[in-house]
Amino acid sequence: MNKADQPFNEKFKPVAPPEAYHAEADWQDKVLYALAQLGEGTAPDVAAKLTEYELKEAPQNLHRQAEQVLQELYSKGLIKGTEQDGEVSYNLSKMTKPNEGGTDPDLL
Repeated sequence: MNKADQPFNEKFKPVAPPEAYHAEADWQDKVLYALAQLGEGTAPDVAAKLTEYELKEAPQNLHRQAEQVLQELYSKGLIKGTEQDGEVSYNLSKMTKPNEGGTDPDLL
């Protein structure tokens, strides 16, 4: 890998939600975990889910953190979102069914 590409690759590396919630994790991991548990949701949905894990955190702070992380990941194209009624519903765009079709070996 070219060293010049390293900052870009670090900034836009694929996201992966952690397999468990960790109170000492950064906000991105916390938000991704909550979103993964929901499957899909808005920033308020994710913030509400975070209240189950962050009992001492103010709901306003959870909402602010969720919105900031989700918007940043969405703007980078690292998570998907669909806008409806002025609100974005985010998801991790997991593939739930296999691709159909094939490849033509003559074109490779």
